[in-house]
Amino acid sequence: MRAVSSDFAPPLKLIVPFFRTGVVFYLSAALALLFLPSHFAYTQMEIAGWVHLFMLGFVMTIIFGAMAQLIPVVLETGHAAVDVYYVIFPMLAVGVVGMIGGFWISPWMLPYGGLLVLSAMLIFAVESFATLRKSTLDTLTVKTVKYANAFLLFGILSGFLTALVFGGQLGLDVERLLRAHVFAVIGGYVMLTVMGFSLILLPMFSLAHGFDETPIERAFALTVWGTAVTIASSLLPSWVAYVGYILLAAGTIFYLRQVAIIGKLTVRKEWDVWAKSMVFAFGSLAFAVVLWGISFIASNEAWLHAAVWFLLTGFVGFLIIGHLYKIIPFLVWFERFSPLVGKKKVPMLHEMYDKRGANLCLLSRHPVPS
Repeated sequence: MRAVSSDFAPPLKLIVPFFRTGVVFYLSAALALLFLPSHFAYTQMEIAGWVHLFMLGFVMTIIFGAMAQLIPVVLETGHAAVDVYYVIFPMLAVGVVGMIGGFWISPWMLPYGGLLVLSAMLIFAVESFATLRKSTLDTLTVKTVKYANAFLLFGILSGFLTALVFGGQLGLDVERLLRAHVFAVIGGYVMLTVMGFSLILLPMFSLAHGFDETPIERAFALTVWGTAVTIASSLLPSWVAYVGYILLAAGTIFYLRQVAIIGKLTVRKEWDVWAKSMVFAFGSLAFAVVLWGISFIASNEAWLHAAVWFLLTGFVGFLIIGHLYKIIPFLVWFERFSPLVGKKKVPMLHEMYDKRGANLCLLSRHPVPS
């Protein structure tokens, strides 16, 4: 387990809007599910709108807020221009609303919302690369940040082109554009970011250390190549995409192997909401890979829909929610109570949230302290 320092972390007031708004988008996405059709295609406007509400509104907003905190901590250097996050947040939030309005209300809104999202993500990527240049570290986590942001740049550009196609301003093959966009963002940015920071957060919260990192190194290489090949297949014969899919599946399997190694070494005894969320998240990821494979063997799109569901809501959703139960209490405690240590009684970290309510969300009982 690598030691990390909070000396370079930005102020809490910068991060709070990302988390608050991300949770609002998450609730909105959950409610919107009640109005979606049971049979669909991903090119349908209402389905594309929900996917962007979940991925942009919830996942990317939370990730951007978390990266504002974690990138300088992991790189052990301050942000190159931390104040740009005060600009990124409103542009991203308004852009997401504009894009959802474009999908669900009127297509003319799509390019305008897409332009705001594009601008916010470009600023984020440029600032991240500028911060990376200040660091002398060369760990696997640093490499994942570099490659993830490179894929993010491609993903947002292809996404903006896709928005222009949906808005009627551009005539391109939307299915090939979507393939490049989806795999650049989910396979390239989200998965690489998750892999890199898993090496920091999973050992930190599970108290594991001294583990072999060979599986995650292989997972990183396979995911980078798999994403690159899949993106390139948008300009090449369709069979090339299957090579990318195989590489990505193999990368995911190696990643799950790394998670299992960390899990076996944990000395943490409490079966808390974080631990339960991680088990469900990684179980969902493994299940999604199996369903993905079945969808190709059976040539049945319903299996693919199920795989995507478990990948997004089961894996990504629970991974984020579980970590928020660790990150938010620590940030609030550090901001409000750490200066009072030794002067007056302050709450412990595990007392910063209602454990019974958190476990109720998972339909489980509050763990008995060991």
